[in-house]
Amino acid sequence: MEKEHILRVLKTLRDPAQNTKRNFAQTCELIINFKDLDIKKIENQVELFIALQHGKGKKNKICALVGPELADEAKKVCDFSVEERDFDLYAKDKRKTKKLASQYDFFIAQANIMSKVAGVFGRVFGPRRRMPNPKAGCVVPPKSSLEPLYNRLQDTIKVIAKERPFVQVPVGTEKLTDDQLAENILNVYKQILHKLPGEKNNIEKVALKFTMGKPVKLES
Repeated sequence: MEKEHILRVLKTLRDPAQNTKRNFAQTCELIINFKDLDIKKIENQVELFIALQHGKGKKNKICALVGPELADEAKKVCDFSVEERDFDLYAKDKRKTKKLASQYDFFIAQANIMSKVAGVFGRVFGPRRRMPNPKAGCVVPPKSSLEPLYNRLQDTIKVIAKERPFVQVPVGTEKLTDDQLAENILNVYKQILHKLPGEKNNIEKVALKFTMGKPVKLES
């Protein structure tokens, strides 16, 4: 995939004839359809956490699930936190837990209470891909500085394909320049490509779209 082709497609996406101006910044999404890949096999599944060079263009919301050791730090740094002593409130109220899962992009958990986190939140968080993930650095020791992790997660996206043979992920917003979007797209594409056993042979189609627009095909 060449940057020049990405830039041409972005120009098409931004064309006023194709893209009616909205009163919000639309997200640019990269869509990759796979082929000749049994996604049910663990070795073929995709689970990546990718830092975008030029950021997402909008904030990720972060919630921390912590014990007393990190309670003050989490309140200071994160958008919201739930202390271990309050876990029972969520264990007794599935609706409350579902609401929590829907409000945050990433969850951080304290390592020494991870079994309690799994017991209380796992049934709701698991299917929604919200469980604190060590691959993203989201399971932390009881004595940690959360600010560096919080800042890094602001530029991080999840790329997950475990049930269906495609991914559709945000690569920035229309506030970014075309060059910035193109560099984000290339970075994400290459990391996904190298995760596939057959690399290009496992890619059927690549496209870009804005939130309210139609997909435009990219050459892979």
